[in-house]
Amino acid sequence: MEAYRHSIITALQILAAGVLFWVLATLKTPWNAQRCIGTALAVVGISLIGLARYQLGRSFAIRAEAHELVTHGLYSKIRNPIYVFGVVMATGVILVVQRPGLWIVLVALVVGQVIRARREARVLEDAFGDAYRDYRRQTWF
Repeated sequence: MEAYRHSIITALQILAAGVLFWVLATLKTPWNAQRCIGTALAVVGISLIGLARYQLGRSFAIRAEAHELVTHGLYSKIRNPIYVFGVVMATGVILVVQRPGLWIVLVALVVGQVIRARREARVLEDAFGDAYRDYRRQTWF
């Protein structure tokens, strides 16, 4: 059952990345500097989300769970790279669609990611104790 759930989540993420690329390429906004920078940020963001997701492997969960403490790859520098690069991707999308009101959505996203990261930190600290505290001191967000 766990492998099935993992496969479904991975397939949905791949589909979402494909939809994002399609939207970025076909949007009717002009190809100005803002759209070019936004497209670059969105592509870098979604690519690094994919890499972080791959490095997390079966430790990925929708709700905070402690399977194993992943400390390699992107996770050797950033505790929550999926959240960080999600904000990069969202910033890029906002620049591409050129709708200033979406910056409020980005602020809400950042607040939500910080709350979720703190919740996950408590779960990981309870499960891994000093190993997690040492890891936390050596990494950013």
